[in-house]
Amino acid sequence: MKAIAYQENLPIEDLKSLQDIELAVPKASARDILVEVKAISVNPVDIKVRKRAVPSYGEWKVLGFDAAGIVKEVGSDVTLFKIGDKVYYAGDLTRTGTNAQLHLVDERIVGRMPKSLSFAQAAALPLTSITAWEMLFDRLLVDKKTKGKSILVIGAAGGVGSIMVQLIKQLTNLDLIATASREETKQWLEDLGVDHVINHKNKLSDEFKKYNLPEVDYVVCLNNTDEHLLEIVKIIKAQGRFGLTDDPSEFSIMPFKMKAVSIHWEFMFTRSMFQTEDMKAQHNLLNEVSNLVDKGIIKSTVSVNLGAINAKNIRKAHAFLESGKTKGKIVLEGF
Repeated sequence: MKAIAYQENLPIEDLKSLQDIELAVPKASARDILVEVKAISVNPVDIKVRKRAVPSYGEWKVLGFDAAGIVKEVGSDVTLFKIGDKVYYAGDLTRTGTNAQLHLVDERIVGRMPKSLSFAQAAALPLTSITAWEMLFDRLLVDKKTKGKSILVIGAAGGVGSIMVQLIKQLTNLDLIATASREETKQWLEDLGVDHVINHKNKLSDEFKKYNLPEVDYVVCLNNTDEHLLEIVKIIKAQGRFGLTDDPSEFSIMPFKMKAVSIHWEFMFTRSMFQTEDMKAQHNLLNEVSNLVDKGIIKSTVSVNLGAINAKNIRKAHAFLESGKTKGKIVLEGF
């Protein structure tokens, strides 16, 4: 089968950073399903792994997490899917990735693909939907019915932010503030229904004063946390909740002590990595997202379709992400 992989940690401009290769077809067993991959999307975690994870000598490392496709084979213990089902999922950091024609994945982290979407549109959703949902409802414990509270999402125009702001607007009563630094990303967020868009290139506290915004109950930072940390302390309420997803070079919680702010880290691979008892929660979550999409409550966040799944186009996607100028999700479809 065709796959895209690497053997060395190289700059994305190097043709060997990602290469087209052939691999043996895997076989499903136990709770695994074998999926014929029809579309994928590319995430910042792909870049992190490409730069840091060193394959064993002579071995190939296949990247990729988001995928949408068709079940071709099921393991002996599979109960959630059957051959022919259309599925979508965000994969497992500890296993071979989705940049391949056929991919093995545990059924407990796979959802039913939205019936109203194409494979490419569906592939944009899993990783970001899981991250956004888990952050809001599993980590920050946002009550969907509570009124009179507010949230700030920093770096909201990217993949996770683009789905998170929709979940906030459609499923909660929170007053929503989000950040963007370019006119096109500001417009993107406004089109998604954000109440207030401020510029994270300026001091957050200055932006709050400029627009007469009160302190917020929740803050989610999706990138550059170390740059915003002291400003977050200023604009979050006492006993507020702060969540982050990135990897700050330095991170001290001491500035939050006086306000008794709780800190919550979201990492969507935790359940599959540690085989947690509630691992199936991601299956249920993805099915719920499918229902919301099919009801027209939330929408796919595709911004760019780069065409066929091959090394050239995936390198292009990595370069685009590394530029820091993306909005929404980058997808590819077909081998």
